Amino acid sequence: MTSVTLFKQDGSENGTVELTDAIFGIEPNNNVVTDAILMQRAGKRQGTHSTKNRSAVSGGGRKPWRQKGTGRARQGSIRSPQWRGGGIVFGPTPRDYSYRLPRKVRRLAIKSVLSQKVIDGDLVVVDDLQLATPKTKDFTAVLGNLKLDGKLLIALEAGNDNVALSARNIEGVSVLAADQLNVLDVANTDKLVLTKKALDKIEEVLA
Repeated sequence: MTSVTLFKQDGSENGTVELTDAIFGIEPNNNVVTDAILMQRAGKRQGTHSTKNRSAVSGGGRKPWRQKGTGRARQGSIRSPQWRGGGIVFGPTPRDYSYRLPRKVRRLAIKSVLSQKVIDGDLVVVDDLQLATPKTKDFTAVLGNLKLDGKLLIALEAGNDNVALSARNIEGVSVLAADQLNVLDVANTDKLVLTKKALDKIEEVLA
């Protein structure tokens, strides 16, 4: 089994922790990861874009001039697409961009990004993260102890509200519950920080 160093909150080492190879030790599948990221990004699109075609714009109820005899090109409406203020041809309309990949593909994608973090040495496991009160300064000190900087994703066990509240105001730091871990957030971070309880939850969900 793959093992990584287990750290204490003060930055000291506390032995090692074994990782499940079926989750953290697979050969990353980059194609599946790309598909999963595209799916998540598509789901984030609002899809509220809209234009008006010639039936939706106002005006143009009568023919601007008679069909023949004027020397000008025949026109049926001043709201035809070639007119200023006319309707838009084939413009975007509101739609839902979201779609779903098969469950096995989604699970393979999250396992791939987790395994890639282990390969790159960007997975940090802490035995526990606890703060007496929500205080950004205190959590910044914890990150300093662990020598962590850059873009960080911290996965916590449920109920650890003090740490979640303390970390959310730090630039470059994101906090998620362990059961909400997703491909896009993991791939878009420099370091993934897990508490031991969060690690156990991830292995329980993905086992």
